[in-house]
Amino acid sequence: MIYDIRHVTSYSYESPVNFARCSLRLEPRSGGGQELLSHTVDIRPRPTDRTVRRDFFGTHTESILIEKPHRNLRIDSRSRVSVARSAPGRDAHSCSWENVRDAALQATSLGPVSPIGYVFASPLVPVLGAVTSYASPSFVPGSGILAAAAELMHRIRADFKYDPKATVISTPLNEVFEKRHGVCQDFAHVMIAGLRGLGLPAAYVSGYLRTIPPPGRPRLQGADATHAWVSVWCGERLGWIGFDPTNDILVESDHIVLAMGRDFSDVSPVDGIIVGSRKQKLNVAVDVLVVE
Repeated sequence: MIYDIRHVTSYSYESPVNFARCSLRLEPRSGGGQELLSHTVDIRPRPTDRTVRRDFFGTHTESILIEKPHRNLRIDSRSRVSVARSAPGRDAHSCSWENVRDAALQATSLGPVSPIGYVFASPLVPVLGAVTSYASPSFVPGSGILAAAAELMHRIRADFKYDPKATVISTPLNEVFEKRHGVCQDFAHVMIAGLRGLGLPAAYVSGYLRTIPPPGRPRLQGADATHAWVSVWCGERLGWIGFDPTNDILVESDHIVLAMGRDFSDVSPVDGIIVGSRKQKLNVAVDVLVVE
């Protein structure tokens, strides 16, 4: 499947902003059944300086500097991506979750795909006793990691309500868990916290969803915006497998990966600082279209 993706981020300010420095993580990844075919980013006003690097997690990160006074900032990202990804069945044979936990703790590499980097708490995902207790019933002794993680994903989808007005980016995990309302970012953080509380490696993935589903299939929650899901390390044989708790599905070709990290703070598509006063308004528009 080939997709054309347009991701437009617009800021408007009540008073002129004299200085802005932003980090952009808008280039989709290649690898894991996905290939980036083209990518451009148009920025208005034009930056004084643009530099590109790969962060620790391998994400293409562009730093921009704007020193011209402006009241509007528009970042228009366009990408073409080919995706051919399949997932194992929920009940497919896999290592027991206890063996996966033990193998992760014995990892000797500290690289970006090493499971050990995703076992411990991170800035937005503390390990909370209540969340660990919530996850535990899905992980009966000796059960396979795939089936257990899929069971937890299913329970989150059943127990939590998708509600874009319930939370903001800064809403703490314990408050999300108590409300049982939120968006894809919140569902991903809850699932990651539950897995890590059991000693299992879980990463946060940001990306996009196919906007128009194939005939006969329902439209997925989280389309027309950036989406978030969870990647679980399922042992050496299976490696990293994607789980989407917002939609209760394993990740296949309807998902396009943008970046992977420990939580949202590692993968925010646009962040940075500005020098200005008064309020600002943010608008984000995403289109994901299949190339016929």
